[in-house]
Amino acid sequence: MLKIWGRENSSNVQKVLWCCEELDLPYDRVDAGMAFGVTTEPDYLAMNPNGLIPTIEDDGLVLWESNAILRYLASKHQALYPSELRARADVDRWLDWQISRLGPAVLPAFFQLIRNAPEKRDVQAVEQSAQATAQLMTILDRQLADRPFVCGDALTIADIPNGVMAHRWKSLDIERPALAHVDAWYERLSERPAYQQYVLRPLS
Repeated sequence: MLKIWGRENSSNVQKVLWCCEELDLPYDRVDAGMAFGVTTEPDYLAMNPNGLIPTIEDDGLVLWESNAILRYLASKHQALYPSELRARADVDRWLDWQISRLGPAVLPAFFQLIRNAPEKRDVQAVEQSAQATAQLMTILDRQLADRPFVCGDALTIADIPNGVMAHRWKSLDIERPALAHVDAWYERLSERPAYQQYVLRPLS
């Protein structure tokens, strides 16, 4: 059975859990990271030398990096990831955009407002994060102007990491521009049981 190491409140772990639910994959999850420890233990570092989460083990394959895990699971089970070259490249583009652009923009505000004590918050960092994220969400809004999901008419793994970040952005106490297409997409995601179970939860 697929084994996943990681805590449920991690955005990167939520990606994998949501994907597994969409694919109807059974798995065994082990709490790891932050208060749960595990990630600094020698056995874990032998699997993932970065000491980060998530890590999976599937039929002898050990894999880390959340978006790589999404690609692997979707490819193995032939769902959520188109086989046609150009369509797959489009999905890959938005996966990479999340990890290189959207995630780094959202997370400073998340850490300051959710993980830092109020007296230790960097207000300027929050404002800069909110502004950077708003610019990127405007790009996503244009992408969603003529389609229900990021890469077309159906959910793909491109929606998963971006959907996890969207929930963080929507939940933070920051100013956000009105983006009708992002809002409609977020509502569509919110109707999905897997999104409700693993992503639509209070931030911690």
